[in-house]
Amino acid sequence: MGVGVGLLLFFGVLAVRAAHLSVIDGRGLERGERQTLTVLRVAPARGTITDRHGSELAITVQAPSVYAVPAQITDKQATARKLAKALGKSTATVLARLEKRSPFVYVDRWLGASEAATVRALELSGVGLVDEPRRAYPHKALAGRLVGFANIDGRGARGIEQMEDGWLAGRARTVVVERDARQHLLPKAGVDPRSSVGGDVALTLDATLQAEAETALYEVVRQTGSRGGFVVVLDPQTGDLLALAEAPGFDPGAFRTTPYPQTASWAFLNAPEPGSTLKPFVIATALQRGAVRTDELFDCEQGRWKVPGKVIHDVKGHGLLDPAGILRVSSNIGAAKVGFRVGAQPHYEMLRALGFGSRSGSGFPDESAGLLRSWKSWRTVDHANVSFGQGLNVTVIQMAGAMATLASGGVFHEPRLIAARRQPGGSWETAPEAKSRRVLRPEIARTVMDMMHGVVADKGGTGRRAALEGVAVAGKTGTAQKLDLVAKTYSHKDYQAWFIGAAPLEAPMIAVAVMLDEPRGKIHGGGSIAAPLFARVASAALAQRGVVALPKLGLPDLARVDLPKNPSAKKTATRVSRPSSRPDVAAAKAKPRSDRKSAKTNASESRSQAAKPRRVAMRPTAPMPLAQLGGRVLLPDFRGLSRGEVQTMAAGVSLRLVLDGRGQAVTQHPAPGTIVAGTSAVRVHFEQGI
Repeated sequence: MGVGVGLLLFFGVLAVRAAHLSVIDGRGLERGERQTLTVLRVAPARGTITDRHGSELAITVQAPSVYAVPAQITDKQATARKLAKALGKSTATVLARLEKRSPFVYVDRWLGASEAATVRALELSGVGLVDEPRRAYPHKALAGRLVGFANIDGRGARGIEQMEDGWLAGRARTVVVERDARQHLLPKAGVDPRSSVGGDVALTLDATLQAEAETALYEVVRQTGSRGGFVVVLDPQTGDLLALAEAPGFDPGAFRTTPYPQTASWAFLNAPEPGSTLKPFVIATALQRGAVRTDELFDCEQGRWKVPGKVIHDVKGHGLLDPAGILRVSSNIGAAKVGFRVGAQPHYEMLRALGFGSRSGSGFPDESAGLLRSWKSWRTVDHANVSFGQGLNVTVIQMAGAMATLASGGVFHEPRLIAARRQPGGSWETAPEAKSRRVLRPEIARTVMDMMHGVVADKGGTGRRAALEGVAVAGKTGTAQKLDLVAKTYSHKDYQAWFIGAAPLEAPMIAVAVMLDEPRGKIHGGGSIAAPLFARVASAALAQRGVVALPKLGLPDLARVDLPKNPSAKKTATRVSRPSSRPDVAAAKAKPRSDRKSAKTNASESRSQAAKPRRVAMRPTAPMPLAQLGGRVLLPDFRGLSRGEVQTMAAGVSLRLVLDGRGQAVTQHPAPGTIVAGTSAVRVHFEQGI
């Protein structure tokens, strides 16, 4: 009896003490939890980046990462040796991680499935696996420099990923990890990664046009031996960035093996001299201020004219030229004389109004403002240089924006990169329209555009290789000498070939800036190699809008330079699929102006309907037969059409159609705007209920 009472009292005391530690004191409970539980902080899942039609450019996937709790590893040397073998790392590298004085360390991030399985099979004490969000880029290098990348901690580090980081980044989540009886770490289930996901972003970019522009650019860079190049396509009526191709490309998924400086978008950051592409703007300034007349003649001095501090030369000697003639033959002397007539201050102020010397307003991270010195510091020779594109530095984005200003009738639109945003689980909300301001009177912009048409259309024009069949083009060539920093003078062997242009002339749908850096060979001028690149990209862009306009000419015969192919060129040439649902990115487009002609009206009506999955680009109300010229066919946009409509359109040509599925066309390969041989196979996929 006494023994039983004693045992009862003993266990009672133990129960009271346990209750005191766990309930009243709490120290025992905390100590137990510290021994069996670990809290991990897992990076948030970022939102998706899409193009204007919903094609995914950046997504988040789950990938296993291996972590360790060093305090729970008894034999760090042995553990490091086993982990190193499984992960393909050195033992010293892994051991250094395990010896950190930290309650929790990542040993390796974003493992492949086989690596994760190997680590899991080891069942190492104090080592575990947890799923982390990992950024993936389905189209790899397509628009890679514009899209940018998110680093290993899930933060935007370049491009749109950095620019929209506050919207895309979700909320970090915590995962509680328990130890089982064998001291292995086991993340507790039940945490939904979607609960911390960030918002989605739709770009103004058109992924199909982007692929066409990149493919064309890579081919010309290879053929001309250029160091690189750029193609920028804007909608001149809205400022929307439709395509931005850069060579060489960059795959954001490879950011861990790419030096950080090589991941930048140089279309926004690099600021070369524009050369003769700046001449239309000194003419526009002079006409705007009434300093010259369109029929006024300037003596171009037969190609040689001395000003204080310099002798200005033209490539060919000319006598009397009117402003249109100065642009057509690209006379430096004529441009300088027009600039002197305008005056330094008004000229400078117009260049500033056109966006030179300041950031474009796009919001792109680390964007360069270029370099435009104050008119107060201009000597006579400085003003002459600025008039024909020397002595100042501009970005390709700035040049495209200035060209778009002429094409829009004199209204400058800040480049617009974001079309729409969406909260997690919410609906798409159209982003604000780009800020705009009137820079030129409409009649002045139109007059200069007509002059630029002569650059392309007239027999003596420098931009004839930019011409398109059946569509009038306005444009200007430029061949800028690069500055030799060693010799401190302009190089006679390193050039940058430029072309800026817009089409169609009557109602411009696109404005394009092209630049090729250091083309090799005797043929390196903007009119020879940049103008044909413009024609190819413009043809593809217009084809998406239902306008068939094949390039009249191509590249001249070049002594081709065998260069390593850009590894992303083949990838970017592939068709970009369009999902059946996409963000409403065009609901807030402005109504067409009453004075625009039918082509522009149709384009505006198409944009206002862009939220409907059926039609994306402008097309006629009824299917039109395909045009076949010289055994080549320019592919239209079949998407949204029925099988019968596609067959009707292709009835007059010898294309081999491969049609699969039923309903309406959702994808096609090759992409719209591609020029193919007349006997090529074209695959079109149809789906029901879109």
